[in-house]
Amino acid sequence: MRFLVSIFFISILFSSYSNAQDLKKGEELYKQCIICHGEKGEGNVAQKAPKLSGQYDWYVSKQLEDMKALKVRKNAVMTPFLNKLSSEDMKDLALYISKL
Repeated sequence: MRFLVSIFFISILFSSYSNAQDLKKGEELYKQCIICHGEKGEGNVAQKAPKLSGQYDWYVSKQLEDMKALKVRKNAVMTPFLNKLSSEDMKDLALYISKL
């Protein structure tokens, strides 16, 4: 039983560390988004950049994937940025945005 409890707590600790790493990477990636979406994800009506703060990570991730695929959503402004991102980058970015 002690072994199982130990494994449980180690997995929680690792998960927290991994999550912190993902958030840090997402924060770095978000720096290129600030110019349009704002430092706190407040958006910019003049640039047609929507508010991002308050969105769930799964929702942001899905929108990024759809824009990158160009099949569901087309966005000429976002495409050059999205083409540089891997799937993992988009998840990290979405995780960070969900914390704004």
